[in-house]
Amino acid sequence: MLKKILEIKKEEIAALMLPEQVDVPHYSLYEALQTPKRSIGLIAEVKKASPSKGVIKEQFDPIKIAKGYEVGGADAISVLTDVQFFQGHRDFLTAIKKTVALPVMRKDFIIDKKQVDETVRMGADAMLLIVGTVPILQIKELYDYAYSLGLECLVEVHAKDELEELLKTFSPKIIGVNNRNLKTFETSLSQTEEMSELIPGGSLFVSESGIHLKQDLDRVGKVGAAGVLVGESLMRADSPEVGISTLFGGETIATSS
Repeated sequence: MLKKILEIKKEEIAALMLPEQVDVPHYSLYEALQTPKRSIGLIAEVKKASPSKGVIKEQFDPIKIAKGYEVGGADAISVLTDVQFFQGHRDFLTAIKKTVALPVMRKDFIIDKKQVDETVRMGADAMLLIVGTVPILQIKELYDYAYSLGLECLVEVHAKDELEELLKTFSPKIIGVNNRNLKTFETSLSQTEEMSELIPGGSLFVSESGIHLKQDLDRVGKVGAAGVLVGESLMRADSPEVGISTLFGGETIATSS
């Protein structure tokens, strides 16, 4: 699946027309995760569909969902912009950025500097980089280029060998451990637990996928995760606010931002 997605991405990049620059306020993902509103930082994801689950939410209104996340106390919002495999769009991200006062991260398969330029113009505060999509030196190049343009990066790994390869090259400010095995699509929080000891102290650590309940938050928080990225369980909830409240077991917001 990943190979197929990357082939399509190369075709999309060849035909990519950059949007006009959007003028919006900017917020730091790193700072939001450093000072979360609850016991652990929440990046809430706006996602209509995925290759493994199909359509997750039929009645999909990205702006309404994002507003609900903000009201519910999310620390940041992740927006899927891949069209073919996740039924996302870059216009969703721009519309959300114009609506909420939170850091907004672009989640896509970024493999080329032209996509970084596109991400900046869309108004994003941060973007995802996935180790394994391109050679590690190219990940570093994309990372450095993004930061030179004022765009933060969450660098995602799926296995210990990927993390070790990454850290031999550089230590990102924000590292995400995806609990989903991209080959089997099975999800296990033991992935976060096993890899947590390798995360350098200077990097913020985000656990991604397979997080549904307060005990999941406690489990990953116990091994040092500063934040979680949650999509499916929030998208399937009766409302974004209910989804966040359920996830945190009713934990109230201790500080205002």
